[in-house]
Amino acid sequence: MRSEQEVNQALTAYSDIVRKICIVHLKNVHDSEDVFQDVFVKYLLSDKAFENDEHEKAWIIRVTINACKDKIKHFFRKKAASLDALFIEPLAISNENKGLLEVILSLPEKYRVVIYLFYYEGYSAIEISKILEKKENTIYTWLARAREQLKEKLGGDFLEESNKRSFR
Repeated sequence: MRSEQEVNQALTAYSDIVRKICIVHLKNVHDSEDVFQDVFVKYLLSDKAFENDEHEKAWIIRVTINACKDKIKHFFRKKAASLDALFIEPLAISNENKGLLEVILSLPEKYRVVIYLFYYEGYSAIEISKILEKKENTIYTWLARAREQLKEKLGGDFLEESNKRSFR
């Protein structure tokens, strides 16, 4: 079990990335908050020794992605209608990026994840392959396909501009 100080440091360092990954996966604020809590409870209860901060961050990302997948597989979620479909809560994002976020969220899950990790978190394809436990060439393929889908949905001019600036 980790100390309160370790957990507080992890919350400070990784809370934003965990929330963003949850939103990208779950598209639902309430489920995202549930998974957020689950991730940090797992961190609290874990005795895993990390080699460095990057190793710890990769572990947190992997646990978050797996927890999101578990939440999606959950029986109740498959059988119940989401209230969020009726009452959509706006995210605290600029209008400029709102359209981009909607298009990214419409991509298949594997593409959403690699786009998020590559553009928003700044990971290289090699690092993403280690985090997602996939082959490096698979990540390059997913990035290329995701970019192609974004190009089709957003238009080539927008994509070229977004490559010049950060997606944040």
